Parts: sequence; structure tokens; C-alpha cells
Amino acid sequence: MKVKKAVIPAAGLGTRFLPATKSMPKEMLPIIDTPVIQYVVEEAIASGIEDIIIITGRGKRAIEDYFDESPELEMHLAKKHQTDMLKLVRDISSLVDIHYIRQKEPNGLGDAVLRAENHIGNEPFAVLLGDDIIVNSQPCTAQLIDNFEKYGRSTIAVEEVPYEKLSSYGIIKGRPLEDLLYILEDIVEKPAPEAAPSNIGAIGRYVFTPEIFDCIKEAGSGVGNEIQLTDGIRVLNQSQTIYACKFRGKRFDTGDRLGYVKAILDFALENDTLRDDVLEYLGEVLASQTPAPEAQAKEK
Repeated sequence: MKVKKAVIPAAGLGTRFLPATKSMPKEMLPIIDTPVIQYVVEEAIASGIEDIIIITGRGKRAIEDYFDESPELEMHLAKKHQTDMLKLVRDISSLVDIHYIRQKEPNGLGDAVLRAENHIGNEPFAVLLGDDIIVNSQPCTAQLIDNFEKYGRSTIAVEEVPYEKLSSYGIIKGRPLEDLLYILEDIVEKPAPEAAPSNIGAIGRYVFTPEIFDCIKEAGSGVGNEIQLTDGIRVLNQSQTIYACKFRGKRFDTGDRLGYVKAILDFALENDTLRDDVLEYLGEVLASQTPAPEAQAKEK
């Protein structure tokens, strides 16, 4: 069965970006002029997804408004004959069929995915976290779907994680099967670094068989007394083979402040109208941070 549906959990509070996220969803933070969640939606579309469910919460109305039509703005742009901008605005509202389901209170990623159960039904589906941007000629989600179509089993995206960040990820124990692919043996949510089964962590891209819903329910509450998707994956792995795929591409964790800054810089350097000015400015900044030769000599 083809993977045509996707769930994008976007109900988190975004506390790492307070006070900005007090009134603005973290998924709407811009990478220059495009909000993070648009890159996520575009990845889903480029991977063949036709039906998207975004899990929202209180204070997330801006996401719905962003992907909706904007008659007043369109009329203004039309009167000003700003045709390129008008096309851009209209394209956003016609990207794909998007539905919204509210998670009434933050209760973990597993709970957010559960909100989509009735809409997904008995079909396989993708999950794309709303604050991960992954850049590659073949979208990360498409890579997972290719593996799902080959083996017919759930597949999660993974990458190597620095030691000091192991406690922030679901860390896998896997048996190598082929290049970039593992058979999942276990996955542990946010382990202490010294207790982690490996240095390979699950990141925000998944393709699941629909049995994951019952497994999340069976797993119940976990770390932080929340319903963790990782625990549901562990239960599913007891009855079905799950694959872990080292995706090809570059990932930006825009839910992390440094990751967000890196994303802005990388995208700016890929922008023909910004690259030269940004490089010039970065050169000026680096020069101002480097002591002059005479100052270095005095220090010695």
C-alpha cells in the first residue's frame, strides 16, 4: 500500500524560544522569509504525500491562517500589480490538502500522533516533526517511503548523535543489514549517555504501519510522565520488524537555538541575492573577533 498520508505534530509549547513563542508558534519562526513548517510541508509533498494532518494546540492558529487563503492580501497585491508576490501567496494556500486536529494539552509526541488515528485509519503513514528541516535532492521522507515499499515495514530515520546530546534523543540498538540500514533491536528514550545502547538517534522522520496506534496505547506513559512515541515503537518492534535508516542529507534542528541560527546562515548562503553580502559581513565579524598581530605579540 502506498504512503499517501502524513502527520505533522506541531502542538509543542516551544519553551526554548520564549518569549517569542509566547504569541508565535515555534513552527512559524522564519528561515529568512519562509516559516520552518513550510519546508516540512514541502518535503512531504515532494515525497508523494497527498493528505496532511497537522496536530496543533492552543495558540497555534497562525499555522492554519498561514496555509489558508488570504483574500485581503491577495487583493492588495493584485491592485499593486505585484504578480510574483501574488503567485507566491496563492501557491502557499494550494500546496496540498491539509487538515488540523487539536491536541488539547501537551502530553508527549506519542499522544500527538494518536490524535490522527481516526483520520489515518488502516493505512501506512509518515510522521514529520514540525521543527526539523532536512535538505537533500531526495527528501528524507521519500527515502523512508522507498524502504517501506521495499520491505513493507515501519522505518525510522536516524543519525549519529554527539555524546553530550544522547540524553535528548531516542537512541537505537540496531543490527546492520545493508548500507545505511539497520534492523531495529531496541530503542531507548533519552538515556543517560553512559547507558545509551549506541550513538545513533532517531530524528523527526518516520513511516509507520497503522499498528503503531495500538502500540502507543499499550505503552502508556513514559519519560516525563508523557506518552512517548519511542515507547510505542518498542512495543511495535516486538511483533513487527522495524528498520532504522541513516538518511542522506543535512538536518537542521530548528527547535534548538543554535540549530536555528545555523539554518538561517546556510539558507542565506544558498540564496543568490544574499550570499555575497552575508559572506562579507561574516568576514567583518571574524576580523573584529581576531586580535591584531601586535596584540597577539604583546600577549606572548
